[in-house]
Amino acid sequence: MKAILMTDCGEPEVLQLANIDPPELTQPHQVLIRLKAAGVNPIDTKLRRHGTYHPEQMPAVLGCDGAGIVEAVGDAVTAFKPGDEVYYCRGGIGAPQGNYAEYTVVDARYIALKPRSLDFAHAAAAPLVLLTAWEALHDRAGIKAGDKVLIHAGAGGVGHVAIQLAKLAGCEVVTTVGSDEKAAFVQSLGADMAINYNTTDFVEACLDWSDSLGVDVVFDTVGGKVFERSFAATRPYGHVVSLLQPAENTDWKIARLRNLTLSLELMLSPMYFGWDEAEKHQAEILGKCAALFDAGKLQIALSDTLPLAQAAEAHRRIERGGMLGKLALEMS
Repeated sequence: MKAILMTDCGEPEVLQLANIDPPELTQPHQVLIRLKAAGVNPIDTKLRRHGTYHPEQMPAVLGCDGAGIVEAVGDAVTAFKPGDEVYYCRGGIGAPQGNYAEYTVVDARYIALKPRSLDFAHAAAAPLVLLTAWEALHDRAGIKAGDKVLIHAGAGGVGHVAIQLAKLAGCEVVTTVGSDEKAAFVQSLGADMAINYNTTDFVEACLDWSDSLGVDVVFDTVGGKVFERSFAATRPYGHVVSLLQPAENTDWKIARLRNLTLSLELMLSPMYFGWDEAEKHQAEILGKCAALFDAGKLQIALSDTLPLAQAAEAHRRIERGGMLGKLALEMS
């Protein structure tokens, strides 16, 4: 089968199209999937540049997100059958095999039926960002109706679905963006206010927006000083969730004085550590999101699709920054 192999760490050129043996079912809970599309995420570019979670297993096939058609199922699989269209976030961190390929094998307990309303490219672009946003907002911060929520980088992959999930939960949403175009985009998704961080101090804007109290929840997708400055934008006893590891020199004084709750979110941890129940929970989340897509209550913004052979170009585009939404690779 055709696959994109990461032959070494480095620039996008280390991603090479190759022919490799297709995977086979080895466990009773597995399904063989003929991939139709794979999502491309910033984590893919970081793993390519700095090394995978399993550096001893090279070359590697990247790509955590996939969507395709079930070709065969193991003896213990009852929830899926050949011909089912599925989507999932599994593989791509060095081991097991990722989704920049024509076929893959995945544990059936960690996948979900693809939303009927989405084509394969849109479905493949969705899982990682959906799971990240859902876990951060619902599982970590416990958002509820009436909460004021600040979402950083709302026009990005995670940010644009986080806005929608927060609005569906009945929250008021303010988000940071870097241009007027992105401001219009996030407002089309339901954001109540967009703050252009190039011209406006987001802390002052959030305090003005919240009658000087601060927001109830901050979802930080940027890290660094943005994470640290967010403490001052959060109400006393509020909650800050970050996707990034806090810097060693982070000043925690304001967070401590305001009695903030702080959470970290890395949705890849269940796959890396083999947390079975957490992975099954993620599949349940994807099932809930599929229903939201099919009800017209959720959308995924796909900036562009590229053929599998152009995986390196997809990485270049992500690393240039400034994109609206997501990218996906399509198999021929």
